[in-house]
Amino acid sequence: MTEPKEYRQAQFARPAGACDVLLIRHGESAPVREGESFPMVDGHGDPQLDPVGLEQAERVGARLAGEAIAAIYVTNLQRTAQTAAPLAAALGLEPAVEADLREVHLGEWEGGSFRRHTAEGHPAAVRMWAEQRWDVIPGAEPADAFAARVAAGLGRIAAAHPDQAVAVFSHGGVISQILAAATGARPFSFLSDNASISHLVVTPEYSVLRRYNDTTHLSSTFFSAPEPLT
Repeated sequence: MTEPKEYRQAQFARPAGACDVLLIRHGESAPVREGESFPMVDGHGDPQLDPVGLEQAERVGARLAGEAIAAIYVTNLQRTAQTAAPLAAALGLEPAVEADLREVHLGEWEGGSFRRHTAEGHPAAVRMWAEQRWDVIPGAEPADAFAARVAAGLGRIAAAHPDQAVAVFSHGGVISQILAAATGARPFSFLSDNASISHLVVTPEYSVLRRYNDTTHLSSTFFSAPEPLT
């Protein structure tokens, strides 16, 4: 007697020509201190990593060292290059700079003012969260311009690596923009943790979000902040 044909649940497979993009938010950066500002690069605040962030970078490197990653990308801001360094050393890859994936420009709140104003409940910060728009901040990058440059940067990377996986070290605002655009979600729907990993499969026609805000390498718990690092 012939056995009946079975139809098992299909497992996801990367479409031909697509690029697996691992989006890694940089590790925790140095705090801004009252009366001081961050150094600036092309108008953007450019803090280095805090010691906690350096340890987070090591954990990212250890987590991804066994993956078949063809290329590593960073932005022109040092916190992404510092976060990528352990993985680059483990894989023997030289990170490439994709400046269009630098953080959203915060206008008059660059250099560290953003942290102070959001912590203190500045009216523009309250409006920013309510409207989910960075450009309510005085002089900040217009939403359409930010979206366009981020899409261009991601598009260049994906087009350069069909049928490959890449690690892209970027920023919280940028990752949120990429994932919101990919899923049709509200702009601030994806608020990723420092040193988290998200996984987006990018094709010329569409993107598939496979993983978001993975912090398994930082913490074993779901609902609390990552464990303190020593």
